[in-house]
Parts: sequence; C-alpha cells; structure tokens
Amino acid sequence: MSTPASGSSDASTDDTAFALWEQWTQLWNGKLSVADRILADNMTVHAALAGDGDDSAIQGAQGVVGWINQLRAVLGDPVFTVQVGPLVDGPLIAGRWQVSGHYAGGMPGATAAVGTPVSFTGTDLLRVASDRLAEYWVNSDVHVMSAQLGIGAS
Repeated sequence: MSTPASGSSDASTDDTAFALWEQWTQLWNGKLSVADRILADNMTVHAALAGDGDDSAIQGAQGVVGWINQLRAVLGDPVFTVQVGPLVDGPLIAGRWQVSGHYAGGMPGATAAVGTPVSFTGTDLLRVASDRLAEYWVNSDVHVMSAQLGIGAS
C-alpha cells in the first residue's frame, strides 16, 4: 500500500490515483467541473444515506454531482479536509475526511436553526478503472450530522 510519502513499484498508477484523489476532494469542495474528467459515466455508489435515502438513486457521474450539490446546499458551502490519505493499493484509493459547514436549511426532519455549525467525518474507498473513478463506497458519520441537525430528536 502506498501513501504520498512512501511511493510504490508502479509510480504512474500511483500518480494517477493521487491526482484522482486530489480532484475528488476538489469535487466535494464545490469544483464540480472536475466531475467529467474523473468520474466514470456509469460510476456505482454504495452509501448509507441520511434520512433512509436510497443509494441506487445515485446513478453515474451526474448522479454523484447531484448528490454533492444536495449536500453542499444543506451544509451551506461546506469544506472537506483530508485527515488521512490517500492510501493506494492497486486500483483502490482510500482516505478519511472531515466536513465542516453551517446548516443552511432544507434537510427533512431537521429541527436545528439555520446557521448551526455541522461537522462530521467519514472514510472513502474508491475503485479506479480506465483512469477514472468507477466505484465508490462511503462510510460517514451521518448519525453525528443527524444529531447536530436535531433529526429524530423529540
């Protein structure tokens, strides 16, 4: 497994993975123009979504962009920062991130006031195919976000 500092036997593959991770982070930080360059048209997403959402509704690159737009709208221009990674192992890229923002409204069931600070963490696992991100597994602390937004609070 490689990290940016350790290198590996296939530097060109690692370089591609590190570049994809950098652009993936930019995408989540609102630079949506990178989506067409880094996401496979048929990208598959595996996610436990807030509010019992269905990850099968997130289809392909445009579905991912729509999902990112929705989250960014709710969190009022959030900032994603990388805590660990990227870690690269063959076609897989992994990293841990934190997102911080302020509730902007629009989350069903939320009782938090607009402007409430929101911060939570997660881990991404991405599979690369043909120099694009083709599959995505996310494990995020949506329960933390839900608690901060008062979702499910009596």
